[in-house]
Amino acid sequence: MAPGLVEPAVSAESTRSLSSVTTDFDDTLRFYLNGTKVVLDSADPEVTLLEYLRGIGLTGTKLGCAEGGCGACTVVVSQYNPTTKKIYHASVNACLAPLVSVDGKHVITVEGIGNVTRPHPAQERIAKSNGSQCGFCTPGIVMSLYALLRNDPSPSELHVEEAFDGNLCRFEG
Repeated sequence: MAPGLVEPAVSAESTRSLSSVTTDFDDTLRFYLNGTKVVLDSADPEVTLLEYLRGIGLTGTKLGCAEGGCGACTVVVSQYNPTTKKIYHASVNACLAPLVSVDGKHVITVEGIGNVTRPHPAQERIAKSNGSQCGFCTPGIVMSLYALLRNDPSPSELHVEEAFDGNLCRFEG
């Protein structure tokens, strides 16, 4: 049996070309990095957030496995959630996240939460408790802890375990 006449869902007069739909868009990427506004024109969509960070000299975020399995590259990406009306802080594997995915968001690296003279409390406690061996994975662990505590200042033991689920350490387990 032959199909009947199929009518288009939208009339030809009401369709617009792709160029007319995208005229209001541009190739500019805008985000905040450690509190500083960043504006990049024509960002390469194949560049990862990790490549960008290390390329501008923020080397605290490490390249471990390049597969999102070790957590050495963990950064925090913060954005407003209109449903909860709160800012949500997500721990993100920078080795997997395209740079363009942070458009309109705030990226926080380990350099952005503290330094040698004024460390963040998470950094200070890990250091004072000898919680680091070689230190390679420590920035990622600190950033996972930072995201957890920004979202929930009094997390349960289960939430703490879940927050560190993506962080591996060859020395500490």
